[in-house]
Amino acid sequence: MATVLKGAPVAAEINQELSERITMLRQHGINPTLCTIRVGESPDDISYETGAAKRAAKLGVEHVKVVLPDSATQDEVIAAICKANNNPAVHGILVFRPLPKHIDDAAIRAALCPDKDVDGITEGSLNGVFTGSGKGFPPCTAQACIEILERTGTELKGKNAVVIGRSLVIGKPVAMMLLQKNATVTICHTRTVDTPTIAKRADIIVAAAGSAGMVNANYLSSGQTVIDVGINVNDEGKLCGDVKFDEAEAIVERITPVPGGVGAVTTSVLMSHVVESAVRALK
Repeated sequence: MATVLKGAPVAAEINQELSERITMLRQHGINPTLCTIRVGESPDDISYETGAAKRAAKLGVEHVKVVLPDSATQDEVIAAICKANNNPAVHGILVFRPLPKHIDDAAIRAALCPDKDVDGITEGSLNGVFTGSGKGFPPCTAQACIEILERTGTELKGKNAVVIGRSLVIGKPVAMMLLQKNATVTICHTRTVDTPTIAKRADIIVAAAGSAGMVNANYLSSGQTVIDVGINVNDEGKLCGDVKFDEAEAIVERITPVPGGVGAVTTSVLMSHVVESAVRALK
């Protein structure tokens, strides 16, 4: 049976480190502050906003909440972003997406200052991920994958890693981050020929395809570490990942659960970006 890599202990470790850094910042008169900008009443956005607010309050990170109606114009959303960009008391900005269809997502991303882009959605942040320049921040979920791997003692240097999925939110950035850790990385996608055979040879699999239970026993072999990023609802209405957990648990060495895995670390990573932004501002 595989060892289940739960996210809670990793999140707790990050939170402890953040508490120490926040104390240091407060000694210098800086209160790390997150501004969230939500357009509309999406239940998913509200759930994430609530979780972020609770984590911020627990750590001592200030939270400024901006809520605009579904009918808000693109200019109104950009104005809210620019106000937060220009406020030196705000260190991180999180814009909930997807936005209503009448708003151009690219224009919104372009309006956000990369230095305050704590969820890695701007071209500046993604450039930082791909070049290793350190500018901006990587997407929180992608970094959560790396945090789990490193903080649970997974050796990355020289290992064969297969990332299933090529989105700019997870697949591509996590592949680049693994590459920076000196793993040998293969990205598989919908046009890849024989993904199961490629995945079966991997030491590490990051499943980020957005397809419930796609990764089954045919993709897996003994000794592997599997990071399941998928958040799906199965035919029974239950939350599940991209990996068939029951099949994987009997084969691989280590695996993250869904729920309780990567998602449990993401909010802590978000807060770490806010705190890091505040430290950069102090420097």
